[in-house]
Amino acid sequence: MKIAIGSDHAGFELKEYIEGYLREKGIEVVDVGTHSEERVDYPDFAKKVCDEVRNGADFGILICGTGLGMSIAANKCKGIRAALCLYPDMARLAREHNNANVLVMAGRLMGKELAKWTVDAFLSARFEGGRHERRVKKLEEIE
Repeated sequence: MKIAIGSDHAGFELKEYIEGYLREKGIEVVDVGTHSEERVDYPDFAKKVCDEVRNGADFGILICGTGLGMSIAANKCKGIRAALCLYPDMARLAREHNNANVLVMAGRLMGKELAKWTVDAFLSARFEGGRHERRVKKLEEIE
């Protein structure tokens, strides 16, 4: 599995932690930045992660202070279904019902353990298809 990960300055600390956690699990990680707590613009990193997902990464993970900016930016990218998830159940349902391919988390609102559980829920869930398939196709038509 290959995961692209990125953050702005507010999500940097949690990004670094989650990147290490994923690598410990043997998952290939593409870190597109940022690489410090110096102020940056979140749309730049949302685009980089989305480009990686569109070019073959299995999933993306984005982290900013609240997750709101990253989720808005990521959902502007064709083919991306980014879901802001603050809890594991949200992440599981984002995959099962919405076929989300980018997980967005809030660096200022989530602790490290909660973020790990949320990542695990997202990566272990599978799209259910069925009645949800029709809805996801409608999202694609909007693009």
